[in-house]
Amino acid sequence: MVQMPAMNAVVEVLKSEGVDTAFGCPGAAILPLYKAMEQVGGIEHLTVRHEEGATHMADGWSRTNGRVGVAIGTSGPAGTNMITGLYTALADSVPIVCITGQAATALLDKEGFQAVDIVEVAKPVTKWAVQIKEAATAPWVFREAFRVAREGRPGPVLIDIPVDIAQQLIEYDAGIDAPLPVHPVRPHGPRVARALDLLLAAERPLLLGGGGVITAGASEELTALAAYLDIPVQVTLMGKGAIDEDAPLFAGITGVQTSQRYGNASFLESDLVLAVGARFGDRHTGKLDVYRGDRKFIHVDVEPTQIGRVFEPDLGVVSDAKLFLRALLDLAKERGAGRGPGAWTARVQELKRTLGRREDFDDTPIKAPRVYREINDVFDADTYFVTAIGLYQIWGGQHQKAYKPRRYQVCGQAGPLGWEIPAAIGVKKALKDTEPDAEVVGVVGDYSFQYMVEELAVAAQYNVPFVIIMINNEYLGLIRQASIPYAMNYQVDIHYDEYGTDNVKIMEAYGCAGRRVVDPGGINDALQWARKEARSSRRPVLVEIMIEREANTPHGPAIDAVKEFEPLPQG
Repeated sequence: MVQMPAMNAVVEVLKSEGVDTAFGCPGAAILPLYKAMEQVGGIEHLTVRHEEGATHMADGWSRTNGRVGVAIGTSGPAGTNMITGLYTALADSVPIVCITGQAATALLDKEGFQAVDIVEVAKPVTKWAVQIKEAATAPWVFREAFRVAREGRPGPVLIDIPVDIAQQLIEYDAGIDAPLPVHPVRPHGPRVARALDLLLAAERPLLLGGGGVITAGASEELTALAAYLDIPVQVTLMGKGAIDEDAPLFAGITGVQTSQRYGNASFLESDLVLAVGARFGDRHTGKLDVYRGDRKFIHVDVEPTQIGRVFEPDLGVVSDAKLFLRALLDLAKERGAGRGPGAWTARVQELKRTLGRREDFDDTPIKAPRVYREINDVFDADTYFVTAIGLYQIWGGQHQKAYKPRRYQVCGQAGPLGWEIPAAIGVKKALKDTEPDAEVVGVVGDYSFQYMVEELAVAAQYNVPFVIIMINNEYLGLIRQASIPYAMNYQVDIHYDEYGTDNVKIMEAYGCAGRRVVDPGGINDALQWARKEARSSRRPVLVEIMIEREANTPHGPAIDAVKEFEPLPQG
């Protein structure tokens, strides 16, 4: 065997697991790992301004390429700063590994400097949290961490490494090592058959694709099954992009916030729902008695404990989404169960034609739906979008179209402010080899933008270009003055004018460009400018769109009681 520093072995493991980029912030206790990355090579590292930003970058990276993202921090507050990112990844089933340095072993029970018990802190928001206690176990702990992160329902893992452990030598030969196998969860044949029986017996069935369809890479199978059996398809917010939203069988989104009129109407008329990789979140279901009604439910999920958690389905199937959909389609073809367009599909298409929402507003201040109409017009199906939490997430779910998997990324369950900027950096870095010229767009709110604005410095430093579309309803009528103490190493005055915080000036402070739009006729030109500017400058570019202060979104307590603030569009 070959003797090497334990952290060199860890870097070899990371590389063989598909990690070519890591995000983190160095500190004394984690320096042995950084030294190893320098010695071994092969992993690009972006130094972040805050460890939470590192976790969100790793999150965006993983959502884009499907591999396990890596975030690195030192001891003490570095790990506690990562907790929000771990929670976000756990809530949205994103596989990441967070690596923290730790005080020396002898100080762990003596209240040593930065010797927080991060393993116990992280356990509630991870699939596995572990401290390496023997240097010889380091490569095997990391192998298991990657397996755990990927297998079943994906999620985050935290590995804590005391600095004295990290400095030891171990026996390790990368040439005879490989990732641990990940065992797929295959569906039980009789349950597949029962699911098909229920589908064929239904008069008005719906397929419901959740985020698990995208995670499993099952979009093609979902679309193929829908086409063969002529069944309309809805998605959850996390499932946006699982099917082309311009497809004839797309039936919208059901919910009490991120939904369409025709989506809720179609759902209410259905008599059976086959939900694949969806967890029946409260913002989707609303009041359960209305949501359930008299319809039957088939619930398919890779995680056994998800089935029956919100309500008991008529049939539960534990399976990987891709394997289940493939088995169901194969069985349907074996039975010759294919169907041409029928009355139910025609009905759903009629609802889709007649129950839309207006987007053609020419008002000033700008109405939010107009912004999303412009986004849909300007950016194509290959654009990668990231968006987070707030009114703009609701408007996005209602108005923005998605056409392909992994192109619409939203922190759906945890909802951390500021997620978009670091996530966009991760998305762009995930595409550096496969789609280096791909456009990445972050749709943000004015408050979320400022929550992690310091990570703009990371994008500027490493030439990571993307477009930021800010939907700003902060029409305050105040005139104030403040200063940002540091931004790209120099001080700049930030002026507050009639629109509140001058976000364009903030962009300029970080060496990036920005424009403000106050008239709907200027949105298209500003977006086209931002695309060109991002490409030429190799930095983030902001388009700040001022919308009406008192802006409402359709919402309600139940899917049959969503309050609409605008009349149906004419024609």
